[in-house]
Parts: sequence; C-alpha cells; structure tokens
Amino acid sequence: MKHYLGLITLSAILSLCSFRPFKTGITTGMEMEDIVVALRSGNATHLSRYFDNRIDLILPSKSDNYSRTQAEMILRDFFSNNGVRNFEIKYKGENNGARYCVGMLKTKGGDYRTRLFMKNKGDKQVLQELAFQPEE
Repeated sequence: MKHYLGLITLSAILSLCSFRPFKTGITTGMEMEDIVVALRSGNATHLSRYFDNRIDLILPSKSDNYSRTQAEMILRDFFSNNGVRNFEIKYKGENNGARYCVGMLKTKGGDYRTRLFMKNKGDKQVLQELAFQPEE
C-alpha cells in the first residue's frame, strides 16, 4: 500500500513540476494572425489594437511615426479610399523574439507590398512598423 501511495505522490509532483501555464501572444503568435485577419478585411480599428503607443506608418502619400489614434485614422482613410479586397502572406519569420511578415494587400486601387514588424513589449507583441508600397 505504501508503494502505491509513494508512486501516486511522485506522479503528482512530477505532473505539477512539468505544468507550465498557457501564455497567449508570445508563445502562440496569435497577434500576427489577428493582424492578418484585420488586413484582409481592411479593419483599421481591429488592427490598431495591436499598435504600440507609437507606430511607424509608411504609406505612398505619407510616412511618419504616429500615435495609435492618429495611425488608426490614417489607415481607416487609406483602406476606405482603396477598397481592400484581400491580404496574402508571402513570407513571415521570427528573430530574437521579434516577428515580421511580408505580404500583398490587394485593393481595388492596386496591390501594395506590405511589411509588418512586431516586437515584444511586456507579455505581448505589438506592431511597431507597418508599411505599404505600391506594386508596379
């Protein structure tokens, strides 16, 4: 009986030691997936949830470092003027905890090569750079 009790106790201890709480964001990359969904639908409000406090926004007509609110308004205008149809990922990767993605934003006004750069901030990833270059 002591033998079984010892095995049960040992099993419980090993199970608890190997348990790691599930963390969203950094380990799952859900931020990047949500950003892609927002780009596909041209939803600037949803996209802005992932902006850092300030973000480098590069558009054909203007480029600067904007606050989250300013960038959201500029993107909303860009999406509505161009009529977003789709976004396709061409390449994505990770380097030292930072994530990046290159894709093609398809719009009624033309296609845009799109770059995203995300970095860890606290326990989540935030979008620090978003660039749209017209495809020729």
